[in-house]
Amino acid sequence: MAVRVLVVDDSTFMRSFLIKYIDADPRLEVVGTAANGLEAIERVQTLRPDVVSLDIEMPKMNGLEALRTIMRVRPVPVIMLSSLTSNGATETMESLQIGAIDFVHKPTSTFALNIHRIMSELNDKLYAAAAVKLKPPVRLRERPAGSVRSGVAEADWGSEVRQIVAIGTSTGGPQALTSLLSGLEEGWPCPVLIVQHMPALFTTSLAARLHKLSPMPVAEAVDGEPLRNGRVYLAPGDHHMTVQREGDGYRIGLSQGAERSGHRPSVDELFASLTPLEELSRHLVLLTGMGKDGVEEMVRARRSAKVTTVAEARESCVIYGMPRAAVEAGGAEHVVPLDGMVAFLTGCLNRS
Repeated sequence: MAVRVLVVDDSTFMRSFLIKYIDADPRLEVVGTAANGLEAIERVQTLRPDVVSLDIEMPKMNGLEALRTIMRVRPVPVIMLSSLTSNGATETMESLQIGAIDFVHKPTSTFALNIHRIMSELNDKLYAAAAVKLKPPVRLRERPAGSVRSGVAEADWGSEVRQIVAIGTSTGGPQALTSLLSGLEEGWPCPVLIVQHMPALFTTSLAARLHKLSPMPVAEAVDGEPLRNGRVYLAPGDHHMTVQREGDGYRIGLSQGAERSGHRPSVDELFASLTPLEELSRHLVLLTGMGKDGVEEMVRARRSAKVTTVAEARESCVIYGMPRAAVEAGGAEHVVPLDGMVAFLTGCLNRS
């Protein structure tokens, strides 16, 4: 039975365009449309779709306001359509905190060279989202400006790097990272490197939001910057992130090489760069997400000494894709639910 989709967009042309592409996918069926947020709320309740494609910028009631009401009156999986602008990125991050499953950047033209890829991504995300069991969104208070970010002393942050935590995630990742990083009451005395599948601008907005919530400083990685303990580095959109030796320490490497596992940034690229660094204790983690990025290099890394490999447990994943692929391929030595991840990794760090 096809997944029932409600399409919400204020443009008549865009609604027709989306219907054409979505209905062409045998997995999906458009059961209705809405031209603004008010109509979306009404049709979610009357049509009871399995999933909603929701534009952000609309008259009468925008997508964020509609999403808040939908999540209150009849929660349903939602994929947001977002513009590739700084404002669009900020609003998209807010929508993910409200309860949206994921987003796709809205095509600026039906003649765009990547239009088929964008629409294929939307269809895949709509299909996957329909199977998600919605959970209450993570609601956390931002840390006061100027507050101490970690119980790890600044002197320790600048000391020798002996361990690294590397995390890869995709769909559901912003919510999972919010939960994980905000749970670091004392911080970790090592660098944390994160690859989140997300376009440029959106990773900038995500890093800013995580920085406000985490006890550890969070920022987009900069090419050539040295790794420091007690800091979180997020791969910028459209750039692979790797770790390279430099003198007695390590530095970040950014590149725009070919996509790997269908992505740039790629989790496999990050994990691969850590495999030769056998003097370090490396803790590799795959959280919620579609596909299998990171699995190939996690399997390879597990053959090395001083490596811990972890997959998020099915019960806490928004999308049990990347973690499942890691488990099935024999790459994940440990399977841990998200609410136990901080304690588990803290134990690993203390034992290494």
